Amino acid sequence: MDDNKLTDLDKEIPIRILDTIDKPDDLRNLNAGQLKELAHELREEMICVTSKNGGHLAPNLGVVELTIGLLLALDTPVDKIVWDVGHQSYVYKLLTGRRKQFHTLRTYKGLSGFPRKDESRYDVFNCGHASNSLSIALGLALGYQRQGDERQVVAVIGDGALTGGMAYEALNQAGHHKANLTIILNDNEMSIDGNVGAMSSYLNRLRLDPTYNRMRDDIEQTIRRIPAVGDRVVSWGESVRLCLKQFLVPGMLFEELGFKYIGPVDGHNINAIKQSVNMAKKVGGPIVIHVLTVKGKGYGPAEENPDRFHGTGAFNVETGESLPAKNKIPTYTSVFGRTMVELAKKNVNLVCITAAMTRGTGLKKFKELYSDRFFDVGIAEQHAVTFAAGLALTGWQPVVAIYSTFLQRAFDQVIEDVCLQDLPIIFAIDRGGLVGDDGPTHHGVFDITYLSEIPNMVVMSPKDENELRNMLFTAIKIHHPVAIRYPRGSGLGVSLSENYIDLPLGKAEVLSIGEKICIMALGRMVAVGQQVKKELLEKGIDATLINARFAKPFDRELIFKMAASNRLLVTIEENVLTGGFGASVSQLLADKDNIKVLNIGLPDAFIEHGKVEQLFLETGLEPKAITERILEVVQSEKIKIRSNAS
Repeated sequence: MDDNKLTDLDKEIPIRILDTIDKPDDLRNLNAGQLKELAHELREEMICVTSKNGGHLAPNLGVVELTIGLLLALDTPVDKIVWDVGHQSYVYKLLTGRRKQFHTLRTYKGLSGFPRKDESRYDVFNCGHASNSLSIALGLALGYQRQGDERQVVAVIGDGALTGGMAYEALNQAGHHKANLTIILNDNEMSIDGNVGAMSSYLNRLRLDPTYNRMRDDIEQTIRRIPAVGDRVVSWGESVRLCLKQFLVPGMLFEELGFKYIGPVDGHNINAIKQSVNMAKKVGGPIVIHVLTVKGKGYGPAEENPDRFHGTGAFNVETGESLPAKNKIPTYTSVFGRTMVELAKKNVNLVCITAAMTRGTGLKKFKELYSDRFFDVGIAEQHAVTFAAGLALTGWQPVVAIYSTFLQRAFDQVIEDVCLQDLPIIFAIDRGGLVGDDGPTHHGVFDITYLSEIPNMVVMSPKDENELRNMLFTAIKIHHPVAIRYPRGSGLGVSLSENYIDLPLGKAEVLSIGEKICIMALGRMVAVGQQVKKELLEKGIDATLINARFAKPFDRELIFKMAASNRLLVTIEENVLTGGFGASVSQLLADKDNIKVLNIGLPDAFIEHGKVEQLFLETGLEPKAITERILEVVQSEKIKIRSNAS
């Protein structure tokens, strides 16, 4: 054998720069060329993992250099970085000691897709929703400041999140207190869908004049060179500076609020980011660094379609195409969108409102066909609800399309501005129940509880996608506030009838009659109840199965009838048990001694991320676990069941 000839095993495998980074301090050992290569490797790693696990790819591709620059300028975890929403923290995770676990991103028991305090000491706050980072960071900054602690606090917020009113409340207070706070305004002209509103237009004007700071200095130097009067003009100081700002950049909103403004800065220039943050540290006080980035940077399909890659499922890396779905069954979201288009043809007063979620809520087609009856208010859920109230007062029929956990942010507006006024507004609540990989910040497991307690509110949940259509049709005729909550993902594959059915208000649907045991299920749990009934039949028990349909008002007459003819009433819901549908039924039957009530739902806990099927197993909502609980009660209560087993 030729000793000079190397075998494949002898060849040295190149080590990625990324594989040498175990903590932010390791970045300081790299030169400019190595940092550029690291940025490339970070993008490759994120594309590889999200192509298998899904995730928020485009936002993370856009903040690679920004994150590196931040970590080079700051002393983390002593200095604190607060990420607004947190869906752009993948690079941060990779560079703060979680590289080896990154392949578990968004999987059960793996890394979260958002910052988590219990996951790393580098994570400051459990994030998931938009527009709150400035409030969190301001609290940290003032808290440290009053302790004499000079550590740096930086908030990274996207331009889309600045459409949320909470961000302005924090800006107002930060400018007043002169807090030592640095805000990185990550301006990529996108949230999930394209940004809307006056703030977006204002930032567009700033983007068009990226040389503001240099121009101001140049003009000042030119004035100084004017013979005899130049220095005196400049000595006017603040007045001249303010006049120049107003002339060069209309409004200068941030400086008017008490912030020093730096930018716009190239968000894909690591050194520019580092220098800007270091400058902010030296100057102190509240500072906004306006950073321009490209959402999806470095991956062609994501740059071309940043909205689709904002939150993506598994995809083919070479083409960017989504992997074929396991089934072709339409999602509840798409059925909702189709139904809105059909109903709008016949009802000219029907309008749709979304809070920066046109595509996510299924309203893209509605927007195209009925642009004059479509409103995207930006990331401003409170405003969306009260805006709908104003429209309703003038005779329009508003449908607010919103995710369950996002509606939580407008709880007071639902009470005060809609239900107290008893206005005919329909809340189409997507992502009701467990949503899977996004985890506890996005599981819609509280909506039945927080909506059912409000007077005048009607709460429905469909057993399948066709019943969703009928509920939307029915809601228009109710003339009171109505909430229809439905799950994320595919329906059951039932046929969609062309004709709509007007469902009787507050009436449940009896699917089958049995004896001694009655199962009353709500929404997606009806399909689970059907499987439970099947498993009980195999044990010789024939249970009654009811599709509750309404969480409020529920079918009191039928429930009393079932209580009189059965020994055990089982309620199943994909909501926390506290204050939920089952709790309401139990309260109704509290003085009925002849029947045992078993409430099955989600525990009083925040449920982790993972596939919905896995989470059903974890929480006891899958058919086998429910069947076992029913059999335990049957045995303990000594309920005699006539055997139907062959």
